[in-house]
Amino acid sequence: MPGNWDKELDVLVVGSGAGGMLAALVAASRGAGTLLIEKEPLWGGTSATSGGGIWIPGSDQAKAAGFNDNEDDAFTYVRKLSAPNVPDETIRAYVHNAALMLRWLTANTEIDYQAFPYPDYHAENPGGSPTGYRTHMPLPLDGRRLGDDVRTLRFASPAASLFGYLNWHFDETYMLLFRAPGWWRHLAKSLARYWLDLPFRLTSRKDRRLTLGNALAGGLRLALNKRGVPLWLDSPMRELVVEDGKVTGAVVHHQGRDLRIRARKGVVLAAGGFDKNEAMRKLHAPLYPSAARSGGTSGDTGDGLTAGEKVGADVMNLHSAWAAPVFYVPGEDRGRLCTIERALPGCIMVAQDGKRYLNEAASYHIVGQQMARRQAERGDASPSWFVFDHRYRHSYPVGPLYPLMPDWLHNKAVRSILRKGRTLAELAQAMGVPPATLRETVERFNANAAQGMDPEFHRGEAAYDKMYGDARVTPNPCLRPIDQGPFYAMPIYPGDIGTNGGLRTDALARVIDSHGQPIAGLYAIGNTAASAMGESYPGAGVTIGPALTFGYIAANHMTGGNAE
Repeated sequence: MPGNWDKELDVLVVGSGAGGMLAALVAASRGAGTLLIEKEPLWGGTSATSGGGIWIPGSDQAKAAGFNDNEDDAFTYVRKLSAPNVPDETIRAYVHNAALMLRWLTANTEIDYQAFPYPDYHAENPGGSPTGYRTHMPLPLDGRRLGDDVRTLRFASPAASLFGYLNWHFDETYMLLFRAPGWWRHLAKSLARYWLDLPFRLTSRKDRRLTLGNALAGGLRLALNKRGVPLWLDSPMRELVVEDGKVTGAVVHHQGRDLRIRARKGVVLAAGGFDKNEAMRKLHAPLYPSAARSGGTSGDTGDGLTAGEKVGADVMNLHSAWAAPVFYVPGEDRGRLCTIERALPGCIMVAQDGKRYLNEAASYHIVGQQMARRQAERGDASPSWFVFDHRYRHSYPVGPLYPLMPDWLHNKAVRSILRKGRTLAELAQAMGVPPATLRETVERFNANAAQGMDPEFHRGEAAYDKMYGDARVTPNPCLRPIDQGPFYAMPIYPGDIGTNGGLRTDALARVIDSHGQPIAGLYAIGNTAASAMGESYPGAGVTIGPALTFGYIAANHMTGGNAE
């Protein structure tokens, strides 16, 4: 009955990550009265803490860069990698609508994306792109235009910022990493810009030059503000409301009381996965049991998944996650994704027996999966050890450990996880691994690395491996002997950047029930929905890219339009 509702509107979106914000923006642009709610006091979700990359086949930006993509190639590539239980039509819907979504996004917001020559993670597979241009990165955005809203935007992940507060763009990573000419002037200007942002700096640590995921989230929030779409913070969804078999709204806790909110056209669940729900992880994804070391944000506790199941939704691939090796600094609220370090020359990863067991330079998803499986089978990979020498220590960063900064200048938590030895034997003792085994492992690695070869694990052979290598090192940019003491090691764990199993959805992002039928009025996107990628990770941006694309599809469908 109408009198039972505290508020009525057309579309309710649950979760303020990139997918949720775009769904709300598209719905509002089509004249729908829209409300966006967020359970946390901060907005932007895991998207805001991320690199902000999106994997988009056949984009206008790629064409402008001279890369002519093919939708069938993209489908073939994803189809082979994705889980068998992901329907063809879901993958087709993504690869067909992704470029259309990006065209709409850039036309209706101030977000500017650039296609990068970033190889697909399995570029050697049929349909893969070794030259890249499917991964797109957002350009920086002036966060001052958000006014006070910038204060409640989530900080970037510590792994995606410098010193934990300075935002940087993808291109700047390489300038600072390899200390290209002028790098120190660029860094000095960036630090001056940050510290001289007065008087704002006196009341906030936030960098108002928004980059990566902050730029994506900030640009979407600007567009939502222009359209007058409200975003309620500290407003968790309690439950979905079902009438005559249709989801007609939700109960939302806002400003101290529960409100029954009617959504005439539908509810979009964009509340993330169950990254920070230890009990759900142990029940559904035992390979990835650690909530503390997940890269997800504190609000990702499976609320959308639980609410969907209560109204009869089916679930799929709950055992899966976006796997990744992570460094963990005691006291931090998440693991730090290790992306670049593993491919750089002069390092290896070993298990607790002192032996290598994988290609360190492979995609983080593959490495994370291999680490998790080894831990499950042998119990000696969590932690594994990231081993490097003096030359590497002073050339490249290692998670929270910065080059050119003495050990003693790092904070106590970082120093507590760093191991050091004048010799490999001393290092092995500090690590707690057999000294003779570690020495044999390093000697064998060094003999091959000097020739640019890795016959055991083929590191540096794939296009993806080379992308993060050091081009100044030949003949293999990923390989160099570990032979200059003192020697170092840091623990590295099998972790993830989020769960990716969830509610079963169709090609229109509608939630499917246990009988295979759509639940009227209910949609799910992002990590609340089971990923179209299945258990795979085809390329950088296959988390946020589908979240945005299916948010675009869902909003168009519920408001009576077509994605095109």
